[in-house]
Amino acid sequence: MPFGSRSWWAGLLRDGFGVGFWGFAAFAVLSGLACYLVLGPEAFGVALDDDLDLLLGTVPRIVAALAVAGLVWAMLPRDRLTRLIGRHSGLRGLAIATAAGIVTPGGPTSAFALLAVIGGGGADRGALVAYITGWSMLGVQRLIVWDVPFMGVEFSATRFVVSLPLPIIAGLIARALPLRLTLAAPTGPEAGSR
Repeated sequence: MPFGSRSWWAGLLRDGFGVGFWGFAAFAVLSGLACYLVLGPEAFGVALDDDLDLLLGTVPRIVAALAVAGLVWAMLPRDRLTRLIGRHSGLRGLAIATAAGIVTPGGPTSAFALLAVIGGGGADRGALVAYITGWSMLGVQRLIVWDVPFMGVEFSATRFVVSLPLPIIAGLIARALPLRLTLAAPTGPEAGSR
């Protein structure tokens, strides 16, 4: 299909945007319509201006995070990743995923883009849960920027140490659930084990 053709755009919309995106888009349009009808055109205009400011501030971050995730995807040795944090990596894989989550800088834009990359690279659901739990609960940037300045070193260190096993526990629970969650077909040594 040639770039820019009608079928190319249809494929992009079908493959690039899932049902969740279209559900949220419909909800946003209905919310905007309700705002216009209930609060009037002036309130609608203010809300639209605020939304556009938020969008213009967020889109560059998303583009940068996806570009970095794309570079990681291109350079990622998928067979090695599968061995490190794949289905049969055990506690070691969960610990590696937790450590990666802890040191991942930035907000959800970068963390979830990298989560998708490692999921597509062969990580199992336990490692994905351990990664995102480590990022959200134990992120170093959060510790430095928020915990230490507001709560002090002793509290921050205590919170970090007592929370350290939680991503691994969450990863073990995710592995034990009887679900079939697969983001991509595994590559490397695990491909033959399914």
